[in-house]
Amino acid sequence: MSVKIMADSACDLPLDFYEENGAILFPLKVHIDGSEYEDLRTIQPKQVYDSIRAGNLPKTSQASPAGFKEVFTELAENKQDGIYIAFSSELSGTYQTAVMIAEQVKEEYPDFNLSVIDTKCASLGQGLVVMEAVRLAKENHSKEEIVKAVQFHSEHMEHLFSVDDLDHLAKGGRVSKASAFVGGLLNIKPLLNVEDGKLVPMEKIRGKKKLLRRIIEVMKERGVAFEAQVVGISHADDLETANEMKKMITEELHAKDVYITSIGAAVGSHTGPGTIAIFFLNKQPS
Repeated sequence: MSVKIMADSACDLPLDFYEENGAILFPLKVHIDGSEYEDLRTIQPKQVYDSIRAGNLPKTSQASPAGFKEVFTELAENKQDGIYIAFSSELSGTYQTAVMIAEQVKEEYPDFNLSVIDTKCASLGQGLVVMEAVRLAKENHSKEEIVKAVQFHSEHMEHLFSVDDLDHLAKGGRVSKASAFVGGLLNIKPLLNVEDGKLVPMEKIRGKKKLLRRIIEVMKERGVAFEAQVVGISHADDLETANEMKKMITEELHAKDVYITSIGAAVGSHTGPGTIAIFFLNKQPS
């Protein structure tokens, strides 16, 4: 590919995606019991969910500045254009760090053509943007064309998700404590979305079946041309619900394809087990 595509592990694409497509991964860090792990490389989501179930909430930190410096410098030395598609700046400092390192490298290599893009997306919402960028890069589209597509898909990517316990997001500062509530005993399911890169609670729904039905209703309200787009589903140790959701989306919305992946260790440290998330476009590319 004439343009090197880069992403961080918060996009929740599997490791083999990077290997098969020549993309570069910047892993976020996960900390459990005093040990530091690299998301996707040295820790798997199941370890995180087991830790949370045992009452031990993991912590996370952004991707390594040294990792950015090494990769960006190598691309600059090889005179290769690059696009880094970043996790929402409202949820992590990773984007700001990448921008800072990119500026340092460009001081030494003024002709380095690198774009660092804040998707304002998370999990597979970000992942679908990365997948589109890789597709275009493999078809040898120009860097400008890919950047334009990344910006469009980022702007129009809908996120709908539900967590078993909002306390995990509140403790990590991802939603306000005032927004968190305990609903497990009452079978209350929160439905959230992402607005301008931030996690925002939408509704409280009683029961899983009503939750999944409501997700389909919101998709019909907000989505367009499902027969022409790939819908993403990410889940936290709940493949059964992901498959149930896929069946509903396929039968009722006739999506072109439905791509399922596990929520990774970094994002999963904040959502907790039992999370289900759906991603789709609310506008068709021209």
